[in-house]
Amino acid sequence: MSRAAKILVIRFSAMGDVAMTAPVLREFRQNYPDTSLVMATRGIYEPFFKGIDQFTFHAFDPKNKHKGFFGLFKYFRELNSEDITAVADLHSNLRSTILCILFFLTGKKISRMDKGRTEKKKLTSKVHKVLVPLKLNSERYADVFRKLGFPFQLSHQLTKQEPAAITPVLYPLIGIKKTQKWIGLSPFAQHQQKVYPLEKMEFVLMKLAELGYKVFVFGGGAAEQTIAAKWETQHQNIISIIGKINLEEELQLISHLDLMISMDSSGMHLASLKGIPVISLWGSTHPYAGFMGYGQSMSDAVQIELECRPCSIYGNIPCFRGDFACMNNLSPLAVIERVINKLND
Repeated sequence: MSRAAKILVIRFSAMGDVAMTAPVLREFRQNYPDTSLVMATRGIYEPFFKGIDQFTFHAFDPKNKHKGFFGLFKYFRELNSEDITAVADLHSNLRSTILCILFFLTGKKISRMDKGRTEKKKLTSKVHKVLVPLKLNSERYADVFRKLGFPFQLSHQLTKQEPAAITPVLYPLIGIKKTQKWIGLSPFAQHQQKVYPLEKMEFVLMKLAELGYKVFVFGGGAAEQTIAAKWETQHQNIISIIGKINLEEELQLISHLDLMISMDSSGMHLASLKGIPVISLWGSTHPYAGFMGYGQSMSDAVQIELECRPCSIYGNIPCFRGDFACMNNLSPLAVIERVINKLND
């Protein structure tokens, strides 16, 4: 295939999965500078791809403009006007499948992501579990481009970026000058089985604040905002940014952090985008499933080994033991120790 190709890249959700595509696309462009990319995803995720050359962002609006089948067909016509030569489907869901069929009918070359469902089923099995590291999701993304005729190797390196310019709206939250080490905390996740018990997390948070670190709490909706607001009142070094700034401003702030603490959730992937190391906490899920943040180290994954782990790929299956031991038995002191050691490396 000609290097002058224009590839449509599809990944609609979830936030962490979309964020994981960005480093892959950046490294693809480094290897194929003459190839253009068109990104099909939700408009809110545009800040993830800032700075990628020869890159067009085409927002998907599934609730209004592109709702339902006819809305999706309208989206196809919009994308088709971009003079696409090939399609890289990094999602492999119903919507992306329909788009792939439509582009295939127009003669475009299609490549789709292999999600590895069979090996993931073995990884999470209650009996005869096969506990081996599976292919990283970033490599699964890269495979899609390789099948289109664009072989390249991912570096899997966490590269610290120059801290972004801070929008003035952030000054009342973070101050004008950084005078201490900054830690990000992303304690929430879509599924409860991936969340460290909040009373334990509160202990970790308060201890770090008392030790003199400034801690910013990220992520979540209205319920999580209420929890974080309560934490914020308990120490001057704790600042909740939930509901106060937009995604682009979050990324600006993240670029100034010294460290992020995160569940197996989008916080880990946002930090990876900015080259920030992450101490990640794992419960029902496992780094072996392939969702470790890009360039992050397995040595920074905090977890306890249990025969039942992992019981889920996405954390959406209730604990069959009933005691949630994978998180309840994880010591807050062990988490704090890992954080302090990492900050002092």
